[in-house]
Amino acid sequence: MSIEFSFVQILTVCLLAEMSKGKSSWWHPYLMQLPRSYDTLANFSQFEKQALQVDDAIWVTERAILKAELEWKKAIPLMEELKLKPQLQNFRAWLWASSTVSSRTMHIPWDDAGCLCPVGDFYNYAAPGEEPCGWEDLKGARNESSLQNSSFWNKDATNNSDAGQDDVLSQRLTDGGYKEDLAAYCFYARKNYKKGEQVLLSYGTYTNLELLEHYGFLLDENPNDKVFIPLEPEVYASSSWPKDSLYIHQNGKPSFALLSALRLWATPASERRSVGHLVYSGTQLSAENEIFVMGWIAKSCHVVLENLPTSVEEDSLLLCAVDKMQDPNVPMEVGNALRSPGVEFSAFWEVHDLKIGDGNGGLLLSEKARRSMERWKLAVQWRLRHKRILVDCISHCTEIISSLSPTFLGHRGYQS
Repeated sequence: MSIEFSFVQILTVCLLAEMSKGKSSWWHPYLMQLPRSYDTLANFSQFEKQALQVDDAIWVTERAILKAELEWKKAIPLMEELKLKPQLQNFRAWLWASSTVSSRTMHIPWDDAGCLCPVGDFYNYAAPGEEPCGWEDLKGARNESSLQNSSFWNKDATNNSDAGQDDVLSQRLTDGGYKEDLAAYCFYARKNYKKGEQVLLSYGTYTNLELLEHYGFLLDENPNDKVFIPLEPEVYASSSWPKDSLYIHQNGKPSFALLSALRLWATPASERRSVGHLVYSGTQLSAENEIFVMGWIAKSCHVVLENLPTSVEEDSLLLCAVDKMQDPNVPMEVGNALRSPGVEFSAFWEVHDLKIGDGNGGLLLSEKARRSMERWKLAVQWRLRHKRILVDCISHCTEIISSLSPTFLGHRGYQS
């Protein structure tokens, strides 16, 4: 065929081809261990996508779905030529295979799609960020961090140390990597595990939205999570910081670049050149400047929260209710309450035509509805974490303002 395919498309088709072989495939035992479905963003329905609420997250989801559809349509002639089973040529099968590649492959230097590594792909994720003591001293060590090769599509990890350096294994910063001399993928523990403990693997630095997009899960406490707030065009024009560095950390604190850019933007244009070196060194220019900046950030966060359909409290209650819905023994009265008008349950109930069981009053959920509920729950968890970062940022900014001068509260555009 004259059509060119990406490495990811090729591996996806190969995976479907092996599935088509059934038990005759050499990979059959491994294939049977793979999940039957995934919760990556490309698998989200219209309802689940809208449950994310935040425009940027919805756009990322739409992009992921469109990308999957385009790649599938392009690969249809190849799958037909390979005579794959009809049920493995549809979009649902493609989503499963491409999600497998997205969430389970590991980095190799000769193929952008990565490789499927039996057993190695069973490790759950540990976000980098909570580094052991001596992190700064280890930065210059021979073992390079696995983050240097992080990728949206692969569980990246490389190791540049020699195999015989057993004395530095305790300080190894990588989780694993392909060893050409051994022709094998090797994994290394970054801590002393006790019997019964779960062994975790760092795939790289990902926000919760990126984890959802490519792996189908998120972390309640993710040190690499971040939130972007709308900024005036003049903010970007007044400094040289890249846009993706202007964000709020998961702990609610503005990034160094965001503070610097806003401090410079809040300075009269005629004075910016003279204070630029101070701004880029992280120095506060004045109490008034800092109060204005913190007030502006707090107000912006408040506006974002006000424009979202639900609050932190409402989302927290919603998650509790979803947990009850997932209980097959949920009482009849709870089920009736879930259908009350004006709540998000109404849409979910209508989409999946849910019914109350006649025997024990439980909710009768089809497998499709259960999978959708899991993705819906992930969407609510994501937006709740997103909102909590904004709330924490408001608290942080308010504390800074109060510490500088309580009399400035409400001054120059800030209102509680």
